[in-house]
Amino acid sequence: MFPNDEDYLRHALALGRRHLGLTWPNPSVGCVIVAHEGANARIVGRGVTQRGGAPHAETMALSQAGSLAKGAQAYVSLEPCAHHGRTPPCAQALIDAGIVRVIYPFNDPDDRVNGKARKILEDNNIEVETGLCEAQAKQDLAGFISRVKLARPFITLKLAISKDGMIAQKPGETTKITGPLAHARSHLMRAKTDAIMVGINTVLADDPQLTCRLEGLEDRSPVRIIVDTHGRLPLASNLVKTAHQPPVWLLVGDSVSEEKTAPLEHAGVTIIKCPANKDRVDFKTAFKMLGDAGLTSIVVEGGAEIANTLITEGFTDEVILMQAPMTLGSQGLSALGDLPLEAITKGEKYQPIEQMTLADDQFTRYIRHTTN
Repeated sequence: MFPNDEDYLRHALALGRRHLGLTWPNPSVGCVIVAHEGANARIVGRGVTQRGGAPHAETMALSQAGSLAKGAQAYVSLEPCAHHGRTPPCAQALIDAGIVRVIYPFNDPDDRVNGKARKILEDNNIEVETGLCEAQAKQDLAGFISRVKLARPFITLKLAISKDGMIAQKPGETTKITGPLAHARSHLMRAKTDAIMVGINTVLADDPQLTCRLEGLEDRSPVRIIVDTHGRLPLASNLVKTAHQPPVWLLVGDSVSEEKTAPLEHAGVTIIKCPANKDRVDFKTAFKMLGDAGLTSIVVEGGAEIANTLITEGFTDEVILMQAPMTLGSQGLSALGDLPLEAITKGEKYQPIEQMTLADDQFTRYIRHTTN
């Protein structure tokens, strides 16, 4: 192993994280090309998967490196593709450029690739090394892995809660809970995910925009998904008024009439009909449909009914709690409805893996021990 392998690969991973939320259905991959001149080494090319998933990171990095790629090494945050899609195979591009060594963390779980690139590269006398930075790479690409292995996006439930576990002063009322730093962190999460999801009750109470409003990142607003079993989204809502950019997708029950959905479609809302169970959308089917549509990651921001369902039915892969020091009392709306918050914070399903202080608020990230 060369002395700086881990540093170069971590740099490739950092490049890949730059375009999270922009490349679905493809993963956001980073690539670094390093040329060795005697005892010295220097980076001659950098690349990240472009918006919409193409060109790929390797193509971008090789283009920047030009003739300096010959005899160089490539550090890639995922196994290079080995199949013809919208772009030619990156494994072949690395061979054609004269790369002599390729380092990546783990095999692409897609059956069209999964180890095939390694064989192609090694068959062309290119040294391949895997396993370095694997845990971090899998964390970065959790959405892509989930869509390939589970046929659904990676689901993050994000809740802004009071000290006593409430999300509003009372049902149907908007309550500002967390402060500016936590608010900014929430918008940064929006900029790094494919889609954001809320329930219709949240829309009726707040009339939100659900966009990223951090300066300079406004164009990274994700797809906005509303769970609206009975098709109650008002035509006068902010979401319908701005449905073309970024897109608004409405999940409705399959019994909702054309009479209800046609005006929304005319305004630019995409209607997705799926089975409904007990007056609720069937999330198993809905997430499968959203995965089929190309989404790899969704941040669910509310409300209590959806949060309860996702926790109870085991669809939540990750939970973000942003907890303020205020208390709202027993009259408040509980974050998980009739499910205690301890189902996340003290149960066996979720493990806290990251904590930080955001001014007066506490940020805690929990990850599920297992996935379905």
